Amino acid sequence: MNKPIIEKPEIYLDNAATTKALEEVVKIVSRVMLVDYANPSSLHRKGMESEYYVKEARAVFAKLLKVLDKEIFFTSGGTESDNWAIIGAALANQRRGMHIITSKIEHPAVLEAFEVLAQKGFQVTYLDCDKQGLISMSQLRESLTDDTILVSMMAVNNEVGTIQPILEAGKIIKSYSKEILFHVDAVQGFAKVPIYPKQCEIDLLSVSAHKIHGPKGVGLLYIRDRVKIHPLIVGGGQQRGYRSGTDNVSGIAGFMVAAKIAYESMQDNSKRIQEMKQYFVSELSKIEGVTLNGKLDEQGIAYIVSASFAGVKSEVLLHALEDQGIYVSSGSACASNKPSLSGTLRAMGVDKNLLDSTIRFSFSKFTTTQELDITICQLQSILSILRKYSKK
Repeated sequence: MNKPIIEKPEIYLDNAATTKALEEVVKIVSRVMLVDYANPSSLHRKGMESEYYVKEARAVFAKLLKVLDKEIFFTSGGTESDNWAIIGAALANQRRGMHIITSKIEHPAVLEAFEVLAQKGFQVTYLDCDKQGLISMSQLRESLTDDTILVSMMAVNNEVGTIQPILEAGKIIKSYSKEILFHVDAVQGFAKVPIYPKQCEIDLLSVSAHKIHGPKGVGLLYIRDRVKIHPLIVGGGQQRGYRSGTDNVSGIAGFMVAAKIAYESMQDNSKRIQEMKQYFVSELSKIEGVTLNGKLDEQGIAYIVSASFAGVKSEVLLHALEDQGIYVSSGSACASNKPSLSGTLRAMGVDKNLLDSTIRFSFSKFTTTQELDITICQLQSILSILRKYSKK
């Protein structure tokens, strides 16, 4: 008699990397790809039917962000939105100055864009953060000069979940000069915490669909009306010549549906997930040799928990959890295949012995308390074994 195969439960706790698409999203993406599949730039009726999705989506995002329809531009995702906002705005405004500001804990899509500009002769100031991942507002204030043309800051840190004071940052920047552009990378914060560009005096805002149960390969960039910015992608002149290329209609439609659902349930989701986070943090704290990183109160987003496990390599622990059907991350997915240690954790002053022992757990609307209980139980068992062998 053959032994029955018992499948391990799949517990996905890597939602800061990407999320499972909603059924409603899959449905509209499928419809657009199979039925309303025409090129939205075509002049015939089917082209107009396809174009309707793009127009509707632009209107939906404008309403959600409380901005104008013409200020919404669709991109291939968060990386393109960040690159375009930073490089496009800096190059378009370099006659006013060559000084640009960001922080040491930004996503690689931002940091590497700043490196590109540094190679072109721009002067870059990198802001520090405190031990909980909060970017220094006093240093921001002191760093502004008459030569400053752009400040870029994330809304929520993608590794430790600290919510940055972008409202305060916007006021500091604009009180110094209305001409300085303020870019916010809202990829981890959009539809999870309230972000309204006009209220925070944001000129450029980057968002990605696959972080909120939408499709991969689509995002948006909010560009405040009258902001000077160079296009990075040229060709067919789509999106008023600012971002050429055939519109990803199915992705845009799916993004729109995901965003509408996320906004409708944002408050309820955040409350439920915050309660789960506090429970998870409490249980993690009971495990020997665990250090929690980032803000654990309301200034830390509900969806992310960063924990360091003394004496255990993060990659080893990640794969040990994977063997039990539990999926986590050792940091930013966009940088996890690189050998360098986390710049965010280093900037926070995390003990050097813990830099390579840190795991990011990230939740979604689908995460359950039962899954967290199983994860805690498996962690206790796995750590006991790994630490026993590491001492030998």
